[in-house]
Amino acid sequence: MMHDLINDAIVNIKNHERIGRSECLVRPSSKLLIEILRVFQKDGYIGEFELFRDGGGSSVKIKLNRRINNCGVIRPRYNVKKEEFPEWEKRFLPSRGFGILVVSTPEGVINHKEAREKGIGGRLLAYVY
Repeated sequence: MMHDLINDAIVNIKNHERIGRSECLVRPSSKLLIEILRVFQKDGYIGEFELFRDGGGSSVKIKLNRRINNCGVIRPRYNVKKEEFPEWEKRFLPSRGFGILVVSTPEGVINHKEAREKGIGGRLLAYVY
């Protein structure tokens, strides 16, 4: 039984990375999951991904780059102000400048570096390094 769609998908990606697979099938998917995958892809942590819609729902086929050391969902989804990002980096990332936090902002789902440049805060969704 699935409880958290995004957590299940990210754990699935992490497990496939660890065993050395070149691609991963995540099922079911959501709009928020697709946005998080776009951020991962933009920063080079995953390759191309393709959305499939079939009778039972939708699934995503993801090409893996073998660049993920660790990733996870941040629960609860903490509110973060623009000046608080360094504190959260220390909490979830192994060192400064290594990895990204995925943040949901009024301008969409972006990484914490872009949010800091734009001077906006949001809610923490996930991390990857």
